[in-house]
Amino acid sequence: MGRFENKVVLVTGGGAGIGRATALAFAREGATVMIGDVTAEGEGVVGEIRAAGGAARFVRCDVSSGAEVTALVAATVAAFGGLDVAFNNAGIEGVSAPTDAYPIDVWNRVLAVNLTGVFLCMRAQIPHMLARGGGAIVNNASILGHVGFAKAPAYTAAKHGVIGLTKAAAIENAARGVRINAVCPAFIETPMLARAGLTTDPGVRAAMEAMHPIHRLGRSEEVAAAALWLASPEASFVTGTAMLVDGGFVAQ
Repeated sequence: MGRFENKVVLVTGGGAGIGRATALAFAREGATVMIGDVTAEGEGVVGEIRAAGGAARFVRCDVSSGAEVTALVAATVAAFGGLDVAFNNAGIEGVSAPTDAYPIDVWNRVLAVNLTGVFLCMRAQIPHMLARGGGAIVNNASILGHVGFAKAPAYTAAKHGVIGLTKAAAIENAARGVRINAVCPAFIETPMLARAGLTTDPGVRAAMEAMHPIHRLGRSEEVAAAALWLASPEASFVTGTAMLVDGGFVAQ
């Protein structure tokens, strides 16, 4: 029996990258999975889960919209009878620009998705977990929630906010049976990095790899493994933490 047998799991941004890997991992461990994503890529992941004998559904959701987040969580509960675990992973990269030249509209969008989106998700998820007698939430933060990074002010600010938000919500819910943690990846081989040109240019890629003491980029499956552990009974005494999955990046 898998660690998440008979559990209902919601994954936002589940259509690609870390979200896809984590949704597939939860399904392999026996969970029934709801995937929320702003694109239809989530449908393909549902197909992968079902082809492997698992149960999953997809609902389109922009996590910056309170109404869409509420609808996603309500659809999860209506379809599967409740909510036990959530991986709040949806996020966008923004653009590369210094703080004094950062576009205000991009700043607002990055904060809306990467920080407010996590708040809206937890706000909708926690009451349903309390109704089940407890649950676990894992928020996807970043190494940039621990350190700064030039020309990424919006992303860095949002991810610092996710860690602070995770800690506040964890304290509020610790005695109520809902554990809330964050996972903090370094540079992971994902479509997001490819879009930014960080993995497609050999020279840039080599420089990115050299930033990690382990001398490579991370894999989505490695982040998924950490998220599953934090959500599992094995982490029953862990709440309010921001776990680094970073190949030693922040240790430098």
